[in-house]
Amino acid sequence: MIRASIILALFLIILAGCQGTVIGPESSDIPTAIALAATVTASPLAQPIGQSGQTAVPQTWTPETTSAFASPTIAALPSITPPLSPTPWPTFTATAPPTNTPTNTPEASPTSPVSPTLSATLPPNPSGVNILLNPSFEQGWYHVSGYAEVQVPKNWTLGWKEGGNPLDPDPWNKYVRPESRLLNGDFLPADEHELFIWDGDYTMKVFKGSGALYFWLVTELYLEPGSYLFNVNVFPDMVESYSSGGGKKWASDPLSGELRFIVNSEVDNWILPQFGQKNEFSHAFEVTQAQNVRLGVAFRGRWAIENNGWFMDDWSLTQIASPTQ
Repeated sequence: MIRASIILALFLIILAGCQGTVIGPESSDIPTAIALAATVTASPLAQPIGQSGQTAVPQTWTPETTSAFASPTIAALPSITPPLSPTPWPTFTATAPPTNTPTNTPEASPTSPVSPTLSATLPPNPSGVNILLNPSFEQGWYHVSGYAEVQVPKNWTLGWKEGGNPLDPDPWNKYVRPESRLLNGDFLPADEHELFIWDGDYTMKVFKGSGALYFWLVTELYLEPGSYLFNVNVFPDMVESYSSGGGKKWASDPLSGELRFIVNSEVDNWILPQFGQKNEFSHAFEVTQAQNVRLGVAFRGRWAIENNGWFMDDWSLTQIASPTQ
């Protein structure tokens, strides 16, 4: 019993000395938050939104502006072009024709008319007779202002416009200087002789590849009072494209080629010919008193298609009535 009492006393002494240490969990020993391993600093983005300091995610593509998808503005084409403003002609004088084709033509503006040279004095009232001078372009040619690529038949004047095209402001469609040739059968394939030569041995070709054209071919005649009929034959060689074998695709837009008559300062309405074939057109007019008359045809190809071309031959002017008839 004594030994048991001693052991019990020792146990009570040890228990009293351990009261300051708690064995087991207690609420004050559980952490209230988990500490971060490190401090992270966010870098500001490049595009702040408004004044709030907020930022937006950078774009990975560039959005198109609204105007990029808008329908293009197309200028309306005028239905009627203002008439030509013909340059005043010098005083008309009948002179003898030169013996040879001139090789040194005096310098002049390419768009200024050159006074034609008469080869004969016209009889009064030549009813039923073709009174045009060199009507089928058989009597030789001359150069305008030294342009080797511009051949003009004697007794005729070739003029043209260069630069801005009011019918289509695209720089590609600006008016350019045409080329012109007087061609006989030696310069045409055999199968094209009847296609382009309709009287005599020569035809006139005025053309330009990939260039818009506005030109006119005129002459000047002394005419007695009466009624006259001016007749022209043309072949509009208006080509939109060529096939690999050389075949032609004619221009699909009828406005690609036009012509109109000129009598002095007056011009007729524009005419739309059939492309790729011979066309014949006539224009009647009155002369009320004897005078020099400026007479011809204006041609227009408003777009720079593959080929703007015109063949012309066998023109005529006849008096169909005199004042007494």
